This record gives sequence, C-alpha cells and structure tokens, in this order.
Amino acid sequence: MDAFEKVRPKLETQPQEEYEIINAEVKHGGFVYYQEGCCLVRSKDEEVLFNLEELKLDQPFIDSIRVAPDEKYVAAKIRTEDSEASTCIVVKLSDQPLLEASFPNVSSFEWVKDEEEEDVLFYTFQRNLRCHDVYRATFGDNKRNERFYTEKDPSYFVFLYLTKDSRFLTINIMNKTTSEVWLIDGLSPWDPPVLIQKRIHGVLYYVEHRDDELYILTNVGEPTEFKLMRTAADTPAIMNWDLFFTMKRNTKVVDMDMFKDHCVLFLKHSNLLYVNVIGLADDSVRSLKLPPWACGFIMDTNSDPKNCPFQLCSPIRPPKYYTYKFAEGKLFEETGHEDPITKTSRVLRLEAKSKDGKLVPMTIFHKTDSEDLQKKPLLVHVYGAYGMDLKMNFRPERRVLVDDGWILAYCHVRGGGELGLQWHADGRLTKKLHGLADLEACIKTLHGQGFSQPSLTALTAFSAGGVLVGALCNFNPDLLRAVTLEAPFLDVLNTMMDTTLPLTLEELEEWGNPSSDEKHKNYIKRYCPYQNIKPQHYPAIHITAYENDERVPLKGIVNYTEKLKEAIAEHAKNTGEGYQSPNIILDIQPGGNHVIEDSHKKITAQIKFLYEELGLDNTSVFENLKKYLKF
Repeated sequence: MDAFEKVRPKLETQPQEEYEIINAEVKHGGFVYYQEGCCLVRSKDEEVLFNLEELKLDQPFIDSIRVAPDEKYVAAKIRTEDSEASTCIVVKLSDQPLLEASFPNVSSFEWVKDEEEEDVLFYTFQRNLRCHDVYRATFGDNKRNERFYTEKDPSYFVFLYLTKDSRFLTINIMNKTTSEVWLIDGLSPWDPPVLIQKRIHGVLYYVEHRDDELYILTNVGEPTEFKLMRTAADTPAIMNWDLFFTMKRNTKVVDMDMFKDHCVLFLKHSNLLYVNVIGLADDSVRSLKLPPWACGFIMDTNSDPKNCPFQLCSPIRPPKYYTYKFAEGKLFEETGHEDPITKTSRVLRLEAKSKDGKLVPMTIFHKTDSEDLQKKPLLVHVYGAYGMDLKMNFRPERRVLVDDGWILAYCHVRGGGELGLQWHADGRLTKKLHGLADLEACIKTLHGQGFSQPSLTALTAFSAGGVLVGALCNFNPDLLRAVTLEAPFLDVLNTMMDTTLPLTLEELEEWGNPSSDEKHKNYIKRYCPYQNIKPQHYPAIHITAYENDERVPLKGIVNYTEKLKEAIAEHAKNTGEGYQSPNIILDIQPGGNHVIEDSHKKITAQIKFLYEELGLDNTSVFENLKKYLKF
C-alpha cells in the first residue's frame, strides 16, 4: 500500500487509457527496494545500489528481489525480454554499496540467518530448463558457496519458498502430479533438512507455518481436490495431518496467504472469484464474492499483519487494488476514477455442453452498445493443459479490440485448472481429446447463441494451447476463418519421443510416454496436429516463433508449417482453378524466450493479420493501440 500511495497522484492525473507496469519491488524495514530505470535502488532518496548495465545485457530488468533479514545484503534476479536465462546478483549494503557476488542461471532464492547472525542465501540452479540443484552461500569474511541438495529424478523440478513468518525455508520437489517438501529450520539453516512426507504418486502438497503448526494445502484423500490440513511442526508426517478446511466442488485454489490470526484463500469457483478469510483463533470462515468483472488475482508482497492487499484484473481492464482489513472484517476497494470500460462493455459467463454432457465454462466480453452480434468479429482463446488457467491478465490490445467492436471469448476447457484438479485430470494423457471436444462445443455454442459466425471467427493460443487449436484446424476447420499462434506446441509425438529435449521427461505426466507405452503412442497419433495434417481447406494461420526457444523447439514449428503448406497446395491442385489458398505465415523472432507478451512488433503483426483475413477496416484500431503501447 505504501508503494501504491507513492504513485497514486500520477495514476489519478494521467488519462485513463494509459497504464504503467510496476516492476518487482519489496518492502523491508523502513525501505522499499525496486527498479528505477536501469538501476536497483533503495528509497527513501532513491539510493542507487547497482547499475544493471554493468552486466552488459540487452535491456535487462529485475524479476524479483530478496533482502537479507538484517538488511546487510540484497539479492536480485535479473533477466532480459528475449531470454529465460537469469543472473542473481548480491549487493552488500553499506555507505558505498558493493557487488558482493553474481550467480548465473538462478531460478528461486531466499535468505535465512543462522545461529551466528550470518546471512545465508539458498538458491536453485537451473540448467536446460531443469532445476535439480540447491546451493547455499555466505558472504563477507566467511565466504563460501556449496551444493546442498540434488534431485536425482529428472522428471521433478525444485524450487524454494520461505514461509510467511520466515520460520522455515521449504525445498519443494515437484512434477505435474506429485510433490515432496523438506523443511530447513530458519534458526538453524546448517542442520540437516526435515522431510515432511515422502513423495506419493498423485499426492500434491504445499506448506505454510504459524505458531508451531504446519498448514498444508493438499489433495490427499477423497475427493482428490485441494483441502487445507494442519499438524504440529514437530510431527509433520502425513498420518498426523488433520482436516481443517474443505473447498466446494468445482473450486480452483489460486493462492493462499498466512497471517498471525488469519488464513486467506484466493479461490475460483464456477468461473467466479472469491476470497475466503479463515479466523485461526475460532475457525470462523468468511467468504467474499468478488466483482463479476474480475477474472484474475495479482498477489502483492505484503508484510503488514493487519491487512491483506491484492489486485483484481481482467483481459480488458487494468488491475485495481483491494484490501481486506482484518480488524474491520471488511473488503475495501481503491477509490478514484472509475474505468469507463465498466460501462461500455459487458462480461458474460456462459456454458457449452460437450459431447459427453460436461458443461464447459466460457467468459465473454463485448461492447454494451453492440448491435447484431452475429455480424461482429469473434476472437476465441484457449489453453487446456497442465492444470493451468487460461491467462486472463490485462492486455491492452484486447481492450482495443473490444472498443473496436470485437467479441472476446475465453473457453475454459478440460486440461486446464479452472474447475480444480479433476478438471485437469479429465483433459490429460488419454483424455486429451476431451479438451478438443470442449473447444468445438464452445465455438458452436457461441455461434448458436448469436455471437458472430464462422467467417468472422478467429482462434488464438500460445504454447501448449497450440495442440487443441492445431487439432481443431485438422478436424473441423470450417468453424474458423483465421488463427494466430505464438510459440505453439504442434508436434506432440516426435517431441515426446525425444528424451534429449529439456522438458520431455518432465512432461510425461501430461502427454504420456509414447516411447514405452503403445497405448499412449496411438492415442497421441489421434490428435497430434502435425500427424493429422491432410489435403483439405484450412483457415488462414499466423504463427509467431522464437529462434532459440528451448521449450518449443523451432524445428517442430518449421516442419509443421512446411507440411501444412504442402497439404494446402495439394488440396488447391485437386480443387482446381478459382480456389483461394489460405495464407500461412511463419514469423520467426530473434531471441530465446518462450513468449514475449509485450512485443509491440508481434502485437501489431497479429492484429494486422486478423483484420486483413476477416476483411475488416483497421483505420481506427492502430490509432487506439498507440494510446496503450509506447511505439
């Protein structure tokens, strides 16, 4: 809240269509640490602690900041827009701040203080997108850096989390369906770690701490959805876990925050957002339904025990601050200028019935004064993998499209996580085709209820969302006029059979193992976009790929594009004169990042493609876009 008050005058006086992305910052003691220009600075006088230009990186930015308990050191993870590689710097805080150390390829990192009042930095080392090693380092006169833990199973990923009260550092070892957590005593970090519960296939759990008790968010037991359990910190094994709080059916746990006397759960239930405030003294529960326009949470780093601040956002509305005050037992929203989009647009929540009768939620946005929606362009979004929600954070280009008359539809198909863990389970491995059936049902329902028509419908996805989009283009291309894909996963079979790729072993729980399981292999062949290309009519397709993308290798995207063009050419030859072949565009961007959200060049190219393929006038859309993007 202090950080917000610092920029409030600027926010209240600037035009509403402008917005600012706040970089990583953290409050510790009486200071706020944040990025200003190309420097890591510390308030109150914007003291420069480190100039990022010393790293000789192209447009570096600070991804996250951690301050040592006694503020003797500050560590910051630094990245660039065109790479997933990161560098962790450690700066000694003194009259003349000094760069103490620099570690490459750091994923997560946290500080603790040992019995000798010495600051210890724990960090994980990432190599080829795999994170298996934990290190600990000290600085000053007693400088050392040693490997502390190595995970032997290549299908698991390791990350660090410091409990809210800083009492324990947790080592979290996870794959897509199973986890294991070790505790490092924040008062004795050199002691051997304590295992909470050995990994059990299919059991996920996360740990917080308060007053010598562990609060465990886990899916153990029936139903296999997340529930909150607790146990004494000195008896952490699973047989001692007591059920504390259960979620309603069709609920996704987005996050959990722990306070002195309260536990706050951030939830998505039946496609609407809620906050549950649990009183730990009396086990009371207060459930707050949040505004219907809200589609996502943005969590704030917070050290104030009296308040729980967070932000709400939607694809067409910039984030808005809210604070739950425990003493008053009320939720307060940021006051000031109300975004006009709340009056000029509508948000609808509908359901489509899939082939097997499952009801699939959709979130739809359009202008309130739109007439004859059947003649308006429609942009459909989908993901449906890894139990992850479809991204619904604010994107200025989506706001511009709605202002220009577009309908936006977000289809929360199986394989994603919007309705909980079972929703994911029903769309992975040999149930992947459920997600395709859901997507097809969503688009048909939209058309059937008067939202646009096939000739004005476009479909967009990134990364693993490309699997469902590519499959729909093969099996029912007449539902669409155009498609935009970014870093799409299109060759599932060949990728999952190549164990030399960085993520193949980690992804076996999602897609299956076609190398050793014939059932998995045959099932993947049924839906894999690359494997099912055939001579037929296809929608126009624009693909953005990244030259050095380690997650989705460029080779697979190029092979898909070439095979698709060959099939279209064969279809055109068989059809004869007069057939208009669709445009297939592969736009290869430099860099090694997986997805670059804020690339103005990419955004402009995709919007230009959509307007041209749907035969729309783009005169005003680019003028409006300039209000949001700094060209």
